[in-house]
Amino acid sequence: MPSSAFGNRLAARLVRAFAVAGLLAAPFLPGALDSAQADAWPAKPIRLIVPFPPGGAADAVGRLYAEKLSEAFKQPVVVDNKPGAGTAIAAEAAAKAAPDGYTLSLAPAGQLTVLPHLNKKLPYDPVKDFAPVSLLASVPYVIGASASLPAANVKELVARAKAQPGKITYSSCGNGTICHLAGELFKSQTGTDLLHVPYKGSAPAVTALLGGEVDLAFDTLTVLAPQVKAGKIKALAISSRERSPLLPNVPTAIEQGLGHYEAASWFGLVVPAATPKDVVKRLNAELVRIARLPEVQEKLAAQGLDTLSSSPEKFAELIREDYSKWGKVVQASGAKLD
Repeated sequence: MPSSAFGNRLAARLVRAFAVAGLLAAPFLPGALDSAQADAWPAKPIRLIVPFPPGGAADAVGRLYAEKLSEAFKQPVVVDNKPGAGTAIAAEAAAKAAPDGYTLSLAPAGQLTVLPHLNKKLPYDPVKDFAPVSLLASVPYVIGASASLPAANVKELVARAKAQPGKITYSSCGNGTICHLAGELFKSQTGTDLLHVPYKGSAPAVTALLGGEVDLAFDTLTVLAPQVKAGKIKALAISSRERSPLLPNVPTAIEQGLGHYEAASWFGLVVPAATPKDVVKRLNAELVRIARLPEVQEKLAAQGLDTLSSSPEKFAELIREDYSKWGKVVQASGAKLD
């Protein structure tokens, strides 16, 4: 065995060695890795995955926030459009990315709360694979009616639908989309039987309404407001709690007696699940700041979008609530993917 003097010298050498190697030891201390990475982050360009092609509300939200984050962090924030598979391609890319803060993902509501109910073999887990950062924006839905449909409000629509079960048709932007499920939610809350006619996207769904091929369409305010303003279709209700400045004369469904009817497409920012908490905290702080900028609010409002922000915890809570809500609607409607 070593002598006492030798043991003391060995202990002293070990203490000095550990002190010199402190940077190597620090990551094993709780929170040390987060702090070290957050202090250096971002040191290179950041990628923001958007699950839709260029153009449209989601891409507009992504590019606006990418621009503002780039200004804040003094690093390029590059939008990477990855459309396809109902947003699953983008979600898989984000879930499998390195959790280092250099991959962000724009997550629409359907990606995390609807698609998992429609496809049990998704290459990602909506809860385990992502860390919510903040909500960014939302857009309510409009119940749009053909000019020839003899109904001027929700009460008249419900009365007519109950008198003619299965006869009134509504278009959606596709099976299993929130456009579709907004209609199914309306049916379940009013006890009506409407006939769903799915289309491959909002454009053909609205064209069908304009052409009189269907009686109704459930789609976003962004999509339907221009047609309403032009007098080509009637807006029977908005699916938000409050009226929209874009269509101030159109009452909400809640105002008209449907006390629980709310449907909206929201967009939030998520990152790979193991991203350092301090990076998530810094990102959240910037997103909250950006959401308060009048310029950002005005640009989004012009497209019918409400600017939002939240804590990661509140965003996670919304995901859980909407996952449960839309899961019940999917089950009741028997909705399936195209």
